[in-house]
Amino acid sequence: QVQMVESGGGLVETGGSLRLSCTTSGFIFDDYIMAWFRQAPGKEREGISVISCSGRNTYYTDSVTGRFTISRDNYKNILYLQITNLKPDDTAMYYCAATKRPGCGAHYLSQAAIEYWGRGTQVTVPS
Repeated sequence: QVQMVESGGGLVETGGSLRLSCTTSGFIFDDYIMAWFRQAPGKEREGISVISCSGRNTYYTDSVTGRFTISRDNYKNILYLQITNLKPDDTAMYYCAATKRPGCGAHYLSQAAIEYWGRGTQVTVPS
């Protein structure tokens, strides 16, 4: 069965860094577009970054561009999110996500587009 498990979250001060990982199994990893979403308490889950199946193309929302870097290791079936210069507004549960689409490119993805979700890892940045 499909498994996607995030790790690497924690409590970090403003300006700090984290590296999130999403270890996957149970599906052909490089056939899937991968993405990171985040959800703060009381708010909708929002897509923040997408990476193409090959890893050659990426997409970021304006709120994370320049601070977050999405990457993937198609040999290890792991998705990463390198986060730098953390802000209190980054506080959220971070979820990895997978979807299979013709073209396999990096584009904006809504929640409805996602086929598989991880359980989430908490990132907390006190104000």
